[in-house]
Amino acid sequence: MENEIKHLVRIANTDLNGNKQVFIALSRIKGIGRKMAKIIATRVNIDPYALLGSLSDNDIDLLKKEVENFGKDPDIPSWLLNRRNDYYSGDDLHLIGTDLDLTIKDDINRLRKIRSYRGIRHEKGYKVRGQRTKSTGRTSTVVGVKKKRV
Repeated sequence: MENEIKHLVRIANTDLNGNKQVFIALSRIKGIGRKMAKIIATRVNIDPYALLGSLSDNDIDLLKKEVENFGKDPDIPSWLLNRRNDYYSGDDLHLIGTDLDLTIKDDINRLRKIRSYRGIRHEKGYKVRGQRTKSTGRTSTVVGVKKKRV
């Protein structure tokens, strides 16, 4: 019997397409980009360009463990992680999936609660990071030249 392709592979509570290459499929997990996915695959000695569905169950388990424990390894440089100097623990973390969503929400709520400038901008729905707002970021109103009535 030939090596069958698994069409769906579940890693980090995300269904991944088994017909895609490993690094492209892993990048569908929130918090993991293509570069990070290639690094994860090479760390467990899996070809990043192989099809995810054609991997053995043992290789998929290795990928799952590496994705879960990626931020905890001290060999990984801190600039590669997505949550450096965490507000509560002070550690460098790499969050994925729903953990990433929840911590971002918590951070925004903390900024709103302490009434910081950024928190107030988040509340009002304005741009937060210093972008221009005179001509962009407008909602619900049409910007343009009105036609002159004849």
